Amino acid sequence: MNYFRQKSIFLPQFNLLMRKKIIFVIALVSCSLIWAQEGEGETPVSSDGLTRNFSAPRKDKKEKPPITDYKIISIKSDTTYVDTTLTLLKDYKFNYLRRDDFELLPINNVGQTYNSLAKREERDHILPLFGARARHFNFMEADDINYYHVPTPLTELYFKTTFEQGQQLDAFFTVNTSPRLNLSIAYKGVRSLGKYQHALTSTGNFRSTLSYHTKNNRYQIRTHFVSQDLLNEENGGLSSEGIDQYLARGEFLGEEDEFADRGSITVNFENAESILLGKRWYLNHQYNIIRKTDSSSTALAVGHILDITDKSFQFDQTTPATDNLLGEAYESGALSDKVALEDFSNQVFLDFSNKWLGHLRILGGSSNYNYGYNTILTQVDSEGAETNITNRLKGDVYSVGGEYENYYKGFELFADGKTIVSGDFDGYYANAGAGYQLNDKYSLQGKISVNSVAPNYNFLLYQSDYVNYNWQNDFDNVETQKLQINLKAKNIANIEASYATISNYTYFAKNADSITVPLQASENIDVLKVKLTNSFKYWKIGLVNTVMYQNVQGGDQIYNVPEIITRNSLYYEDHWFKKKALFLQAGVTFKYFSSYNGDAYDPVLSEFYVQNDEEIGGFPQIDLFFNAKVRQTRVYFKVENFGEAFSQNNEFSAPGYAYRDAVIRFGLVWNFFL
Repeated sequence: MNYFRQKSIFLPQFNLLMRKKIIFVIALVSCSLIWAQEGEGETPVSSDGLTRNFSAPRKDKKEKPPITDYKIISIKSDTTYVDTTLTLLKDYKFNYLRRDDFELLPINNVGQTYNSLAKREERDHILPLFGARARHFNFMEADDINYYHVPTPLTELYFKTTFEQGQQLDAFFTVNTSPRLNLSIAYKGVRSLGKYQHALTSTGNFRSTLSYHTKNNRYQIRTHFVSQDLLNEENGGLSSEGIDQYLARGEFLGEEDEFADRGSITVNFENAESILLGKRWYLNHQYNIIRKTDSSSTALAVGHILDITDKSFQFDQTTPATDNLLGEAYESGALSDKVALEDFSNQVFLDFSNKWLGHLRILGGSSNYNYGYNTILTQVDSEGAETNITNRLKGDVYSVGGEYENYYKGFELFADGKTIVSGDFDGYYANAGAGYQLNDKYSLQGKISVNSVAPNYNFLLYQSDYVNYNWQNDFDNVETQKLQINLKAKNIANIEASYATISNYTYFAKNADSITVPLQASENIDVLKVKLTNSFKYWKIGLVNTVMYQNVQGGDQIYNVPEIITRNSLYYEDHWFKKKALFLQAGVTFKYFSSYNGDAYDPVLSEFYVQNDEEIGGFPQIDLFFNAKVRQTRVYFKVENFGEAFSQNNEFSAPGYAYRDAVIRFGLVWNFFL
């Protein structure tokens, strides 16, 4: 089959200003640290370990508000408050994603992708997701954005070292200009050179929020704007020669171990990069027709949600990869693949709430989607017949749905769902469950979920300057039925168990010609997952254990995950110095997962694909940590992969991508209240 391609001119590359942003935030941190040292006197600490004042209290100063007044509000209106304590969970979340990465295995540089030890469960949706899913671990969706209500201005600064040149920074500030209006602004930036050739990462996540309600609480609004750029240099992993160099370290090279410098190890190519860009404007507002005046009254409200999201992914390479690594290319010079998605969504809803009947929301929505490429691909078969592959999927879908929840004497009932009623795609999801909370120590919850949705756009339509990366498919919807049970018993264990059946599971794999292709499983896949978490504390010594068991039936060599994943932390903690000025926490964390055929990474698609030739895992990861809390500042010092400092590291995070060597890293999280 012969091919030719008509191309359009792509938009120029975005010019990243990461270095200037990092310098600005470092200056902000430095000035703040200098300011924080001013003043004399001891800082009073409350019985819960939270600092209430920056300096000794004086009679002419008003007492500062309690920490519980600094509220964090989710998109679902669930409310928590700022937590400045130091716990093991905070240590687990002190990473690039700023969330517990127990089920993830990082590729060697900060800001690169993660291999999934448990398959990622996407949020409920009825339309296909944008592709390049390997780049979405740090992409902030609408559900990831919080809103705030604070009595005084609040700042949080996060800092952590990276690998070689660069830093991680996350600066956040929020203020209530009045009791009814809150504003927040934040920027998370990462730049890391990495230890291997051509592995630089440069990412930025800017977000700003506004929330407001009128004096009579009739009208409420929450809105945010997010702009994100996630750039990664791509090297295709270690070459065959590079893998030999990586595994040969310390065995054949004698005392002069040149490959101890990871930058001297050969990679597949050093001339490619990929970037995921995204912008979103989100608006959620409602008007209360009947206001709730007390706990027993009825409320009625009408509202509207607007979500305008633009995403694009671009893969650039100065010349095609050699050794037929990615197959033939249309171009002999520079290659550039770019795809974009524009999604304009509206929802209107009617809310009814009553103490006895609970809360009911009825909603209707529409989405206008426009996904595709600015290129036209024409395929010519052996008989000279031409076939054009469409370069764009666009249209409108209309949906209806509802949500319900009720609480009564410890019992909880909840359900939600949505379905497409008109459009070129079919899709739906529904969740229903119940829970019971006996007291503060014991609770039980069960949930049933079903969903049907088209695979992400990368499976449906893809175009590239590489000949083999061009396809258009009409795959069936992926359908999932799932049962979940969560049991919480304080001071004993928390157990999360789920059993899922997946039909039409869609995945990428290499064919007989070593070409990455999208496929759909013909048989059902059953997945059992059980996760247990418990902790013990005696005197000043604590132990936290997390163990996950996974069992997969059907879909042989398609749905590959490790059977056992475990993480165990043994630690010591205590208050030191006069008036408990410092809270110390030190210990060791052991992590292990059983060996399995881990998914491999494709840099053109920015997706993982199934492979069954190389196993990863079956080795322990040991981290030593030393954490401390002074006032509202938490300081983290960690020796990562401690065991690799004394032996040859020959492990992989994914086929061709080396596991991280031993490294010492440190950082801090600092909250201060004006």
